[in-house]
Amino acid sequence: MGRYKVTKTYDEINRKIKAGEVVVVTAEEMIDIVKAEGRVEAARQVDVVTTGTFAPMCSSGAFINFGHAVPAIKASKVWLNNVPAYGGIAAVDCYLGVTETREDDPLNHVYPGEFRYGGGHVIQDLVAGKRVHLKAEGYGTDCYPRKSLEKEITLKTLPYAQLFNPRNAYQNYNCAVNQSDKTIYTYMGTLKPRAANANYCSAGQLSPLFNDPLYQTIGFGTRIFLGGGIGYVSGAGTQHKPGVKRTRKGVPLSPSGTISVMGDLKRMSAKWLVGASLQGYGCSLSVGLGIPIPILNEAMAGYTAVADEDLFTQIVDYSHDYPQGTGKTLGQVSYAELKSGSIRLDGEDIATVPLSSTVRAREIAQLLKDWIAKGKFLLGEPQAKLPRN
Repeated sequence: MGRYKVTKTYDEINRKIKAGEVVVVTAEEMIDIVKAEGRVEAARQVDVVTTGTFAPMCSSGAFINFGHAVPAIKASKVWLNNVPAYGGIAAVDCYLGVTETREDDPLNHVYPGEFRYGGGHVIQDLVAGKRVHLKAEGYGTDCYPRKSLEKEITLKTLPYAQLFNPRNAYQNYNCAVNQSDKTIYTYMGTLKPRAANANYCSAGQLSPLFNDPLYQTIGFGTRIFLGGGIGYVSGAGTQHKPGVKRTRKGVPLSPSGTISVMGDLKRMSAKWLVGASLQGYGCSLSVGLGIPIPILNEAMAGYTAVADEDLFTQIVDYSHDYPQGTGKTLGQVSYAELKSGSIRLDGEDIATVPLSSTVRAREIAQLLKDWIAKGKFLLGEPQAKLPRN
């Protein structure tokens, strides 16, 4: 009978989707199914499990082609709503990163280091159908003689706009506290002194890579929910670090795997790509992302039944141990504890603050479930899996 009692293929599951016969559930629903039926029977019953996450993902951005003008320009410097974009690509191509900030941000004039508007907000404005001011400068060549260009653009008028995020959907992340005597401002949000709050950023049991901890079904070519549209995994993300300590079930106990993703910006929604401004840190983009996990065998059924009480992360003092890289942690905490609203540290109860929205993650998992059930979304078999070491 082979290694598994239940085996399925991508083709088989996609045929079920096309025929309207697929059984698809969310990651939260799968927990109860496996608990009641066991892994083998759950694998027989369920074909696909959907996941979701919605949180600030700083390593994100968009490749944009803004079209040729007459005379033509080779843009070496580009601004969108006065947010600098990288122009060192070719002619009228640029890359807009979400953490880049507006050069004349009015908030920065009042509070140095504070920014209200950045690349993530430009992306949100574009997908919302708003007009964006483009400014470009070139040094002039025989084939591209023009040296400056200004015009209003919209997403519809752009010849090409592709969301390309080098690092999204972190597989686990730190719980951040601040044990110093002063407030500190970080990408994990505002951390009050003397460990008065503990901030975390994961959808826990809904999080995509927690539901496929050993990357059995996620890799280059995996079709995903991205920004309200359909996107693809384009490989391992920057800072992909799979070789960390894990539980017996393969779940990492600290920041681990990441993915790079891409998708057509013109098919996305401002509801699922939201510009963010983090006090004292800068700008980012909250990204909605969901991955369907095919239940190819009972092992995958077991992985997708992971619950918040089985998922743990490390408590890190961001005033001393990050980013110094001391490797020191203040302890370990489950996502069930984090989601309860408080954790216990050094004999004190500390309020927990999520940067990731469980409500939005749940909505993404349900949307993806509906798309698959209605035959609107087929699974994409990865052509290369994510590295495991």
